[in-house]
Amino acid sequence: MPAYDFRCPDCGDVFEIVRPASEAGDVCCPQCGTVAKRVFSPVGVVLKGSGFHNTDYRPKPKDDAPACPTSGSKDACASCPAAKE
Repeated sequence: MPAYDFRCPDCGDVFEIVRPASEAGDVCCPQCGTVAKRVFSPVGVVLKGSGFHNTDYRPKPKDDAPACPTSGSKDACASCPAAKE
């Protein structure tokens, strides 16, 4: 079950209540009994490992070198290393 933080508008007390997300309704301050307001706070998440951004969203490497025909081809360029074999 999730834990929710609440703050009392009268006494300023901040407290935590553990209850189901489906449970709605007012929460009273344990100090003075006034209806408290829910405080939104960031979730503590630690991501470990290589990360999806490194494996799934990495740009594809560009192949800058044009593909050379095989060395036996008459269309091979003079500058192609395969043509010098």
